[in-house]
Amino acid sequence: MTRTLVLMRHGKSGYPSGVGDHERPLADRGRREAALAGRWMADEGLAIDAVVCSTATRTRETLDRTGISAPTTYVDDIYGGAPHEILEALRIHAPTDASTVLVVGHSPGMPTTALTLDSDGYIERFPTSAYAVVTIGLPWDRIGVDVDPDAHLIGVRIPRAADD
Repeated sequence: MTRTLVLMRHGKSGYPSGVGDHERPLADRGRREAALAGRWMADEGLAIDAVVCSTATRTRETLDRTGISAPTTYVDDIYGGAPHEILEALRIHAPTDASTVLVVGHSPGMPTTALTLDSDGYIERFPTSAYAVVTIGLPWDRIGVDVDPDAHLIGVRIPRAADD
C-alpha cells in the first residue's frame, strides 16, 4: 500500500512583544496562506486521515486555518524537531490504517525530513505555509527505520495569494 505524507511548515507568525517563541501566533498573512494551503490540499485530493502537529501556537493555528478536521495528536518533539524525531513521532502516532498523514511543524525539520526520506529529492525553498508531498511504501511504524526505495518527493507547494 502506498501512503502519502504531507509535511507542512506553519504559516507566517507574528512577533508580539513579550511573547515567547513557542507561543507566537500567526500573522494575518499566515492565517490567509494556511487557509489557502488547506484549499490546495483539498483540490489535490489529499484526503488527510490523521495529523501529527507541533504543540506551538503557530502550528496549532495553522492546522485550524487549513480546515482539516482529521484526528490530531500534538507532539512536543516536533517543535524544533530533527528528521529522526519527526519520523519517530510518525512511527508512534500515525494510525496504521491511515493512507495520508499531515505533519504540521517547523523549518528546517519539515523540508529536511522530506529529503531524508527521498535523498534524490530537491527542495529549492520552503517558506512559511509550504508543504511537501512524499509518497512512501513502508508502513508508518517502519518509516525512518528501514530504507524505503519507494519514497518519493512528489513536490513542494507554496501557497501564496495574488496580493501577498
